[in-house]
Amino acid sequence: MFSSQIRVEIDEHTMKLIVGLIAIFLAGVTSFFSETPLKSISASYHEGGWSRDIFVGCLFAISAFLFSYNGKPPCQKFQMVISKIGAFAAIGVAMLPCKCTSHDEIIPYGHGISTAVMFMVLAVFCYFFFRRAWGKNNWHAMLRANIYAICGIVIVASIFIISTDYFLDGVISSSISRLTYYVEATALTAFGIAWLSASQILPLITNKDDRVSLLAGTQKKE
Repeated sequence: MFSSQIRVEIDEHTMKLIVGLIAIFLAGVTSFFSETPLKSISASYHEGGWSRDIFVGCLFAISAFLFSYNGKPPCQKFQMVISKIGAFAAIGVAMLPCKCTSHDEIIPYGHGISTAVMFMVLAVFCYFFFRRAWGKNNWHAMLRANIYAICGIVIVASIFIISTDYFLDGVISSSISRLTYYVEATALTAFGIAWLSASQILPLITNKDDRVSLLAGTQKKE
């Protein structure tokens, strides 16, 4: 994982690792610093203090990476476009507070639309990660392909659950008070696992030819 030769800059693999870790820990960390149980991760904005700062800061970090990421073949131009759309959506999630408890939205439906777009973009990237990994002829890549497929399905299912609950006037959340938090946390974890896998730094799911060192190494195809 480490090497004696140091890179002159952080490459996309390290950034994928960092973004993946941010996504996995965001729900837990914002909840830990919240004074009350969060009904959604976005509600941490209204908590103030560390909870809000971490929420906004992490989303801007994710946005910055999506702005810088231009994708890879196949359909690289399409990936470049949707990564920028996802970046703007992540900023929208951070800067357009949700309608939580007694707080109103700055722009009606702005937060919900931004959240849906961001997660849809992340699900699409799971598909492209899957295609690239599936085309490789080794069991490590096939394992990653299955991880991407599962993560993408989980993200899409999360969007479906939240949308269904919204359009049915909270029929699900009426029984599960923190439904939105649990679903968002699940989707973020799936996103994080997918991008950790795509970093090609983790040894158990990446063979020696594809593996990238944190400090040095050459660019890989995936």
